[in-house]
Amino acid sequence: MPTKNIFIARPTTTNQINALKAVVKALNVKFEIKKETSRGSEPNKMEILNSLQQGIREMKLIQEGKLKGTSLKEFLDEL
Repeated sequence: MPTKNIFIARPTTTNQINALKAVVKALNVKFEIKKETSRGSEPNKMEILNSLQQGIREMKLIQEGKLKGTSLKEFLDEL
């Protein structure tokens, strides 16, 4: 059964990297390796698209009354 879970591991040594690669390969799990920049990991196009799609879904649920929205004042107070 497919899942939408994403697991992020942050190995700090070469041994940890090699061990993680071996485990995911042995389990036949798709994986990708990204290097973090000094500013942190920048989102790719798919991550941005998924985030926008999630926001649109939430907006529709708010309009339908199925999800409570946040007032502008509450939003700005969080900043």
